Amino acid sequence: MRKTLTLFFAAVVCTWSIAQSIKKAPEIKEGEGPYTQLIIRGVTLIDGTGAPPIGPVDIVVKQNKIVKVQTVGYPGVEINSGRRPKLEAGGKELDCTGMYLLPGFIDMHGHIGGSQAPNAEYVFKLWMAHGITTVRDPSAGNGLDWVLDQKEKSAKNVITAPRLKAYTAFGMGSKEGINTPEEARLWVQDNAKKGADGIKFFGAAPQIMNAALRENKRLGLRSACHHAQMDVARWNVVKSAKAGLTSMEHWYGLPEALFTNKTIQDFRLDYNYQNEQHRFSEAGKLWKQAAPPYSEKWNAVMDTLLKLDFTLDPTFNIYEANRDLQRARRAEWHETYTLPSLCAFYQPSKISHGSYWHSWGTEEEIQWKENYRLWMTFINEYKNRGGRVTAGSDSGFIFQLYGFAYIRELELLREAGFHPLEVIRSATLYGAQALGMEKEIGSVEVGKLADFVIVEENPLQNLQVLYGTGAIRLTDDNKVTRVGGVKYTVKDGMVYDAKKLLADVKKIVDEEKVKSGFVLKQPGMN
Repeated sequence: MRKTLTLFFAAVVCTWSIAQSIKKAPEIKEGEGPYTQLIIRGVTLIDGTGAPPIGPVDIVVKQNKIVKVQTVGYPGVEINSGRRPKLEAGGKELDCTGMYLLPGFIDMHGHIGGSQAPNAEYVFKLWMAHGITTVRDPSAGNGLDWVLDQKEKSAKNVITAPRLKAYTAFGMGSKEGINTPEEARLWVQDNAKKGADGIKFFGAAPQIMNAALRENKRLGLRSACHHAQMDVARWNVVKSAKAGLTSMEHWYGLPEALFTNKTIQDFRLDYNYQNEQHRFSEAGKLWKQAAPPYSEKWNAVMDTLLKLDFTLDPTFNIYEANRDLQRARRAEWHETYTLPSLCAFYQPSKISHGSYWHSWGTEEEIQWKENYRLWMTFINEYKNRGGRVTAGSDSGFIFQLYGFAYIRELELLREAGFHPLEVIRSATLYGAQALGMEKEIGSVEVGKLADFVIVEENPLQNLQVLYGTGAIRLTDDNKVTRVGGVKYTVKDGMVYDAKKLLADVKKIVDEEKVKSGFVLKQPGMN
């Protein structure tokens, strides 16, 4: 076990800088509100429950709570003002006639930043500019105390940031490692006392995982797991779920639970886990080694996870460069919104996590396209059978940028077979359920917190209108325009101009470019 923890913390040191070097978000009130009364007028509502859009609707908020959701007319018909909620003295109206309103998005896998993005304001504003009002930080890479400090300030709305949930990496802070079940239970108890919302596991010896997961469940905390290859041969997703794990990240551990003619992945014989091209190119072959879709073993594993009310958080976007490196590398937002330090971190490297472009080409991409086809088949069927699938981005690695990557995740859920309304439900209500917060957030209903995404275009028709860069549209007179981009993000009753937040991000990036003399170049080209 000590060896496993040593490997894990070596990866953490490689990936994240020391917590004190991460710049915290400034304590400046930038949103407006909360108001004694806020009425958002004339929207088409997509409420997050799976219900179809309805509008025009007026939504009344008092302080940070929704108090009324009122249908006020019919599309294309002038609204009778007598049907509308009345504005009280001191109240505020926000005219959003013709716009679309959704619940605030929940990113179930959001690392705040490390050495590659050492400015929390930058990360938070990219999230908020894309309508993300709640983020689960899996592993608290900047240190639990650091994340809890930002969580408290976000809750008080003294910084511009999403609502945060801190899941500490299992074993973090343990100087001698965790070598017995009793040590595991004690660490879990101490983690809860420190104020963590849950635990992020990467794998450990079976007796350690079993003890830690069961103790965490007994304490009422939630958990996530990236079943890393170093331990997955003896402890896969099914074993974790039975012991009390509440959600799995990515897909590691799931194909291994579906093996029928082997017990260990068919690794190349010169494989080295520390060689990340080995790690990720071989991972692209894994789903083909699993039981085929709808087979007896495939169905048995799915049925087991469904009975346990288990959550799948696939994070499709974070591996998309594996199936189309050029697309991810040349995404249009990099030139304007990606920090120079992030651009450098993404480039081919033997030491930066996820920068494994040592020699990546057609054969690797074809393998990963097939990997996605099988992976998406499982995820879509899990959803079809009533399972909970959430939206997470894991941004800051592999050419995936905060905020933008989350919207790409929604597009990839759509590619997997989700109806756009199912996509929005995964991004909102199902995320809230997975966090145990469905009574507070996740849908637009009376009594819940006022977390909203407001956009001028219909996202069900084109999810790309949610990108900060918007979507391309040709006008009748043959002019190329951009439409969309989130108009307002409302978090906890506070109204933020999403486009201004993006402008702030651009300023941060521009300043860093001037300091570093950075010019965006493609790998290996002068």
